[in-house]
Amino acid sequence: MKYKYYASEIDKYTIKVTQANFPNTIQLGDVQEIKPPLEWNQELDILVGGSPCQGFSFAGKQLNFNDERSKLFFEFVRLKDTLKPKYFLLENVVMKQEYQDVISKYLGVKPIMINSSNFTAQNRKRLYWTNIPVDMDIQDKGIVLQDILQEDGIACDEMTSKEGKSHCLTATYNGAVWWNSIQRKQRTMVGCIEVGHAEEYAHYKHEQAKRVYHKDGKAPTLLTMQGGNRQPKVATYSTKGGRIVNRRLNKDGVRMDYQLDLPFTTQIEVRDDDKSNCLTTVQKDTILVKDMTWRKLTPLECERLQGLSDDYTNHVSNSQRYKMLGNGFNIPTIKHIIKNLPLHDGMVVLSCFDGYSGFQKALHETIQEQTKEYTLDNPIWDERWTK
Repeated sequence: MKYKYYASEIDKYTIKVTQANFPNTIQLGDVQEIKPPLEWNQELDILVGGSPCQGFSFAGKQLNFNDERSKLFFEFVRLKDTLKPKYFLLENVVMKQEYQDVISKYLGVKPIMINSSNFTAQNRKRLYWTNIPVDMDIQDKGIVLQDILQEDGIACDEMTSKEGKSHCLTATYNGAVWWNSIQRKQRTMVGCIEVGHAEEYAHYKHEQAKRVYHKDGKAPTLLTMQGGNRQPKVATYSTKGGRIVNRRLNKDGVRMDYQLDLPFTTQIEVRDDDKSNCLTTVQKDTILVKDMTWRKLTPLECERLQGLSDDYTNHVSNSQRYKMLGNGFNIPTIKHIIKNLPLHDGMVVLSCFDGYSGFQKALHETIQEQTKEYTLDNPIWDERWTK
C-alpha cells in the first residue's frame, strides 16, 4: 500500500531525520506559506498537526492564543477549512478549559485525553482533537522503565509519579539535574521502585538521599530538553566522592547563589571523576556516595520512551535529538488513535509542524501490521510494542 506524505516543517534537523527515515516525504516548508490549491489534484485524506505547545502549556506559563507559537494553531484551522480533509488530528498539551473550548469551537469536536503511559514507559498526557473514531477502552500494556533502559541503568522512584510513571519529555529536557528532578518532579527523570536504604546516610535529614532503588518502574515524560544537562538521569552502581552543600536554587532548580532572597536547599554534590574531595575538618566536605551516581537517559532510551525505533534520530547531534524527542508524537499512542482509520492505496496526508515525522512513522507501522507488508528495510521495530 502506497501513500503520499506532505510535511510542513522548518527545522533543518528534524527535516534531516525525516528524510533519512522516509526519503519520499515531500517537504513544503513553512506552514504559513502553504497556499492551496497544492500540487495534488485529489482529496486530502488526513490533516495532522501538533502545533507548538509552549504557548498553551503549564510549563509555558499558559501564554495562550496571543503567544506567537500558539498562533500556528490558526494555520491548522485555515488548512482544515480550505482543504476539507476527510479526517483530521490535532495534538496539544493539557491546558485550561477555556483554551480547550476555543480550540473545540474552531475544530467542531471536543478533545479526548490519552496518557502515553498506557503504551510506553513514559507518563505523557496529551489532548487530541479528531474525527477519527477512537477506541477509549485502553488497557495499560505494563511496559516499565526496565524494558527500555540500556544495561547499566538503575532508576529512582522519587522521579516518578505515585503510579510509578515517568515525567513527560519536553524541549527543556536536556538541562535536567538529579536534585531538581527529585524535588520538582520534572525534567523527565526516570522511575524506579525502592528496595532499601543506604546505611551511610541514615543520619541525613532528606529521605531521598538515603534510598537505594531498582529499575522496575515508569520513566518521566519527555521534554524537548534544550540547554545543558537537562536530559533525564538514571542511577548506576558505583562509589563516588562527594559532599553535602547548601545552594540557593530558583523554582526551576537552577543555582542562583547571589539571589539572597532564595532559601538554601541542602543537596549532595557528586564528583564526576574517581577522586575524593580534599580532606577538611568538616565531615560533610568529604563523603562517600555509594550506589548513587547518576547519568542522563541516552537518546536511544528517549527514543524508546516515545516508541521509536532504536537510533531513529541518530542523524543529528545528541542535543538536537533530545529536543525533537521531547517535541514529537508518541508513536504507539498515534497508532492506537489511527487503528480505525480507513486505509487505502494512494492516500494523501498533510502533516503540519511535522517534527521527526512521528505520524508518518505510526502510519507506516500501522500499514505494515494491517497488510503484513513487512520487509527487511522497513520492519516493525520491536514486537514488545505491537502486542
